[in-house]
Amino acid sequence: MQNRPWETENWLTSEVNYWEDIRKDFSLPSKVQFHDATLRDGEQTPGVVFRKHEKVEIAQKLSELGVDRIEAGMPAVSEEDAEAIKEIVSLKLPAKVLVFSRAMPKDLDNALECGVWGVVLEVPSGEARIKYQMGWTEEQVIERSVTAIKYAKDNGLFVNFFPYDTTRAKFSFLERLLSEVMEKSEPDSISVIDTTGVALPSAIGALVRKVKDLVKIPVEVHTHNDFGLGVAGTLSAVENGAEVVHVCANGLGERCGNAALEEVAVCLKALYGVETNIKYEKLYETAQLIQKLSGVQLAQNKPVVGRVPFCREIGLGMNVVLEHPTVVFPIKPEFVGQKFKMVLGKKSGKPSIQVKLDELGLSATEDQIVEMLRMVKSKGIEKKSTLTDDEFRVIVDKVLKG
Repeated sequence: MQNRPWETENWLTSEVNYWEDIRKDFSLPSKVQFHDATLRDGEQTPGVVFRKHEKVEIAQKLSELGVDRIEAGMPAVSEEDAEAIKEIVSLKLPAKVLVFSRAMPKDLDNALECGVWGVVLEVPSGEARIKYQMGWTEEQVIERSVTAIKYAKDNGLFVNFFPYDTTRAKFSFLERLLSEVMEKSEPDSISVIDTTGVALPSAIGALVRKVKDLVKIPVEVHTHNDFGLGVAGTLSAVENGAEVVHVCANGLGERCGNAALEEVAVCLKALYGVETNIKYEKLYETAQLIQKLSGVQLAQNKPVVGRVPFCREIGLGMNVVLEHPTVVFPIKPEFVGQKFKMVLGKKSGKPSIQVKLDELGLSATEDQIVEMLRMVKSKGIEKKSTLTDDEFRVIVDKVLKG
């Protein structure tokens, strides 16, 4: 399989992804870092509150998963947030710990007090944000940016400069902002941010190229999912050279959420062949923890970590699924920590009945299997759903006892 990267024991995607015409203009980094913002942007999901011990547990799980950086929150939000960040720092996790900071000395002092490795330093760059939300001039944005970056760097912090609402910035101003920031201060990286999720994936890719030409330092990407394009925009940014992706577990985040960690991770590996430090087999268990602690239930068909991505009711091809799962699924369930689930209902066939009997350690004749299938279909139609194992056992008992 060495020369067929689209087909491995863990996935079967598309050869087209590797056509020269598709890849000739890519500027893929050899490896992508994951910056997880679940504890900050994820908690900004309406109604989500993580307590101190929960933040610490999530940080430990994210580091175990293999994320490179954890955005642990914003110390100014509450005393408990600041204490949680300090405790996360004290754990000395493999993942580097950052906090979100406004371009003001107080926020940066808070970051220093927490002992974090770095800051995500935000200023507005979108024209409407500058004018209506902040009431600043463009010159004030530039001045505050330069002053804050210098202060942070003078105090030993890694600085990811985060001019939010980048995709709605007036480009002539964005050019001036980035040029002056690079000339007068020394951020370590620059983020391209689609704060309201309004840019086409191709537009984000083009913007990343422009920014890389301007700054000559690593470019990161942070997208939201308001139009359902968060993951696509992030992938386009990587295609054009972004080296760090900002994500949230389970796609949590303001309004419609951020680019989902698990989706971006699997796409980078299975569709692009890009290396990351993510331990893919831990994606499902991480998602389950975030679901539990956030109280936000995953859609059953949520890609990668939902309940039904590796679930099958249709009887046709059931034997193939068991022997060669990637014939039916794009990735092997175990690759992301899931298992194949076979359910019975209206759309089941005889192979489905046989598989379920085998699972339960039961046997039946061909005629009995046909009768079980008839009763299963009838029950599925009646319920407008699939059957539980207990409901199937009732059917089996009726049929076997005649």
